[in-house]
Amino acid sequence: MSTSSSLGLRSERGPILIALMLSTSLIALDSTILATAVPSIVADLGGLSQFPWLFSVYLLAQAVSVPVYAKLADTLGRKPVILVGIALFLLGSILCGFAWSMGSLIVMRALQGLGAGAVLPMTTTIAADIYTVAERAKTQGYIASVWAVSSVVGPTLGGVFSQFASWRWIFFVNIPFCLLAAAMLWRNYDESVERRRHRIDYAGAALLTVALTLLILAVLEGGQAWAWSSWQSIGSFAVGAVLLAIFGVVERRAAEPVLPLEVLTRRLIVATCLVSIGIGAVLVGLTSYVPTFLERSTRATPIVAGLAVAALTIGWPISASQSGRLYMRFGFRPTALIGLVVASLGALSLWLTSSTPNVWATAGSCLVVGLGLGLVATPTLIAAQASVPWNERAVVTGTNMFMRSVGSAVGVAIFGAIANAVIASRGGDASREAVRSGSSAVFLAVVVAAVISIAAGLLMPHTRAEDVEHDGPAGERDEPDELAGEPVGAAADRESQPSTRPSTA
Repeated sequence: MSTSSSLGLRSERGPILIALMLSTSLIALDSTILATAVPSIVADLGGLSQFPWLFSVYLLAQAVSVPVYAKLADTLGRKPVILVGIALFLLGSILCGFAWSMGSLIVMRALQGLGAGAVLPMTTTIAADIYTVAERAKTQGYIASVWAVSSVVGPTLGGVFSQFASWRWIFFVNIPFCLLAAAMLWRNYDESVERRRHRIDYAGAALLTVALTLLILAVLEGGQAWAWSSWQSIGSFAVGAVLLAIFGVVERRAAEPVLPLEVLTRRLIVATCLVSIGIGAVLVGLTSYVPTFLERSTRATPIVAGLAVAALTIGWPISASQSGRLYMRFGFRPTALIGLVVASLGALSLWLTSSTPNVWATAGSCLVVGLGLGLVATPTLIAAQASVPWNERAVVTGTNMFMRSVGSAVGVAIFGAIANAVIASRGGDASREAVRSGSSAVFLAVVVAAVISIAAGLLMPHTRAEDVEHDGPAGERDEPDELAGEPVGAAADRESQPSTRPSTA
């Protein structure tokens, strides 16, 4: 594979990049297209009280499966894992289109979520495998642009299918994208993986999956499906915590742990994971409450409110694609801190202008937040990926993305509690002023989350790209003097472990 610096869709690696963008589009489109079709789905299938599970079960299945897929990718290779993910997503989409009840649709959405859990981290990991540290920012900009397009196209397609055809087409439309993405990956992306006997950590995988399911379910449904003080909530947290503790003991004895705990002791990995939690919280706070805030306080239409939020996903890829110039010159930590400050200022602007609601001011603030997050998410992820060898990269990528899901889940719970408390104290959700006040309180909480994330960013070690680049494209190795803030001996010890090597065609 040529390691030429040529980038873009027409370059030698362009077909793989296109395949990764198509794979990402499956998840991005699905996350935006469903919301506008919910009224049509409920009218056809019933189950109004159950429809929130269409989102919760998808997010739950996606989040808990990421660590397992990540370990499999570091063991068996990226290609089989992402192809299995696309296949599961395709099967889930087809079955969703033929759903006969709300219950059956919820089950099929879980299957889609299991597919998404493989696709999303693998696209980022493959990009890290075939591009150098200097090149990855631009490629992440390409991949992030898919989310920007989907934020506009998704709600539009959902509305069109619901109004002029059938809501079932919001799932059937995934079929050609799945087939095309799989075909392009199968044809253009090859990897050479060292074949050896592996000892699969079944016990660790089972314990981790059940523990995460209980904990995330408790966070997602607490205060919604059941009270925080209920036996369901307390029991889920308690059993999940106990299983997580048992998982830690099992992993210390496992020959090939599904989640190597040693990875989570490295300063760079821990700091970037904490930043990802903050990113997840900020994202969910804006995407969940900005539309309602605008629709109720300014009487904006759902499309206009959605476009205001889309400004965030427009700013993100713009800054992400340019972040490479900053982190190659100044380092990952300064770049991430600049982004966090910018995102905090955007969130502060959103809170200050919420007292006098205005669509343009809200959209402008979201744009600034997106510009900031693009300078945070890309450099922190690339720094974490570059600091480990190939056979740990998928685990690190999956852990980073899982932590973002944790941030979103915790954010939903905290922001929901804040909004509900303020709205109830101001006259209930029938009052426009109460909804505005509740949304404003959430925006203030988002500011706090962004500021806390700055503290997490300060924990990152002072590293430059040349300090952490561990594998070039196609497995070409650059020996670092210092790895993610560790002593040279620690990095050398990890190097002695068996590893696999990718090669792209």
